[in-house]
Amino acid sequence: MDLILFLVFAAIAVGCGVNLVVQRHPISSALSLIGVMGSLAVLYLLLGAEFIAAAQLIVYAGAIMVLFLFVIMLLNAGVERGVDKSRLARWLGLPLLALFLGMVSFLVRRFYPDKVSVAFGGFTGGGPADVGRKLFTEYLLPFEAASVLILIAILGAVVLARKEID
Repeated sequence: MDLILFLVFAAIAVGCGVNLVVQRHPISSALSLIGVMGSLAVLYLLLGAEFIAAAQLIVYAGAIMVLFLFVIMLLNAGVERGVDKSRLARWLGLPLLALFLGMVSFLVRRFYPDKVSVAFGGFTGGGPADVGRKLFTEYLLPFEAASVLILIAILGAVVLARKEID
């Protein structure tokens, strides 16, 4: 049953990720990102990391996505305009992507052979104490840098929107 749930939600995550990239409207892309975050939370649940799954839903699918939608609506972003693709990119894009993915998977299998596979429900870390200890000791600087970058993005969106109104 775990394998079936994993395959279903992994397919949802990949499908929403592809939809995120190919959408022309930014709000549709943001909604696809919510689908990715929700399916990742279910995958965390399958691994036994309940706290990380809850944090994924609350922080990313909730707060960060509301912030993204707020900034998109504040900037009044419309539908993306299409551009003409070159014939070279159109005909060689997918074969070169397949070649690149094949080379990367070959290198990963060659230099990182199978040692221990992931066991569903075998994850022992990721509780509130573990996450809090790591977040406020080892990862304090990246955490604060990310919050400052988000604040700068919000201020930039407000400045851009205010110039447009005037």
